[in-house]
Amino acid sequence: MPREHRAAKSIRVLLAEDQGMMRGALALLLGMEADIEVVAQVAAGDAIVDAALLHRPDVALLDIELPGMSGLDAAAELRDQAPGCRVLILTTFGRPGYLRRAMEAGAAGFLVKDGPVEELAVSIRRVLTGETVIDPALAAAALSAGPNPLTARECDVLKASTDGATVADIAGRLHLSESTVRNYLSSAIGKTGTRNRMEAVRAARQQGWL
Repeated sequence: MPREHRAAKSIRVLLAEDQGMMRGALALLLGMEADIEVVAQVAAGDAIVDAALLHRPDVALLDIELPGMSGLDAAAELRDQAPGCRVLILTTFGRPGYLRRAMEAGAAGFLVKDGPVEELAVSIRRVLTGETVIDPALAAAALSAGPNPLTARECDVLKASTDGATVADIAGRLHLSESTVRNYLSSAIGKTGTRNRMEAVRAARQQGWL
């Protein structure tokens, strides 16, 4: 929409989405709202904080699975480095663990991508006023799922296992002994109710714990 038809004080939005077509469509649709202006677009998680410090958005609209850094990790960095920027997570993956991690990272909202853009625009306005906006179905699922039973170190070891790394590889990567890695893997397998580490990784990802 032409600038002269915009509200006197537009809501400045940073958009982080790695799929170019989706990012362009969102920017175009949000730009049609009279009071919203997309001031920055990035395709990688590790570009989010720099873009926020440069463009000073009011709201950062972040995907979770991004190259370089996840949207959840970027949200935590924004909380520390750009506390005036409200974070709204918009993702394809409506997993209970992701919602919990997003709230712990300081996100003000969590929505899945299958909603209408009008609803997204309303959510952007709401988080800017200080509200917390969460997809109702996902909120219910998160409450029933319970907290992540894995420790931070168990999560680290499972993440390091995803590319078929050996126990020795994981130990070297995380600066742990091989016996310690085996203990963490065994504990994670037990907590996820799986038979081996690859099943444990899969189960933890499905819950949004990794």
